[in-house]
Amino acid sequence: MISSPVTNTVGKKESLKSASRYAWVVVAYNVAVILWGAIVRATGSGAGCGEHWPLCNGTVIQHSPRLDTLIELTHRMTSGIALLAMLVLLVWTFSVTARGHLARVAVSAAGILTLNEALLGALLVLLGKVAHDQSASRAVYLSLHLANTMLLIAALALTAHFLSRRIDPIRGRLRIDSLGTAVPGMLATLFVGVSGSLAALGDTLFPAASLRSAIAEDFSSRSAWLIRIRWLHPTLAVLAGGFICWLVFRSVQHRRNRRLAIVVVMLLAVQYVLGVADLTLLAPVWMQIVHLLGADLLWLTLVVLAARICVVPAEQ
Repeated sequence: MISSPVTNTVGKKESLKSASRYAWVVVAYNVAVILWGAIVRATGSGAGCGEHWPLCNGTVIQHSPRLDTLIELTHRMTSGIALLAMLVLLVWTFSVTARGHLARVAVSAAGILTLNEALLGALLVLLGKVAHDQSASRAVYLSLHLANTMLLIAALALTAHFLSRRIDPIRGRLRIDSLGTAVPGMLATLFVGVSGSLAALGDTLFPAASLRSAIAEDFSSRSAWLIRIRWLHPTLAVLAGGFICWLVFRSVQHRRNRRLAIVVVMLLAVQYVLGVADLTLLAPVWMQIVHLLGADLLWLTLVVLAARICVVPAEQ
């Protein structure tokens, strides 16, 4: 039996839809892994497996493990599953898309960033940049790790987005619009995330007794440098808000982007509220996790909204 062009088209759309659904599941799973990684950092459990990687305390099976060992080991296991899920997504995306499809570019970037994620995580453990380490090099590795993490979930979100588009985003049929404004804006938002990770590290290593003392420590020359740079995070958050306002303004001009733009505005407002709550409550672990979840959701919606605005059909 010879299949008709209509049947082939329907089959292709169903394959793309299935792949896009799986891609969004991978995005959600990676966000969960990121949140658990934040729990590892906030509870000081990064040294739960000692300076061993990928083995935990030099063995495969843990006998009577401590709580910090269970937390760190769980993070390693979930990260390993994320790597396998990434490999499945890579193969699946290439099998259902044509050459030049932007989903192939995005998933290839996600694959490279996943390997970088594993490498940076291993270095943090092997070099002892965990638990209560206060060295400047830990902040450098943590910043690189967080930046790589944000780029990873962005690449995964773009993979899912391009697989979900009604018209296949093939290079040569598209044009890039407003890239000069979008790239600096996204980089500014990325720096907000990095500065937030450093602020959270400072809160973990140097917990404050009260809000008044915390504010005083921010401007004290005797405070650790991680404390003295905490002001960068809210400052950068306000500046990045300018880019978000531009993105939302551009979005409301196109009816199909208005709903997502409204979601971005709502998430931005929630993030500001969570930031104030995090400061007022002196950054308890649960509040740090909720704040990070909001940041991840805002970042993902920004990435998709920017892709909708900047990557458009050539004839549009």
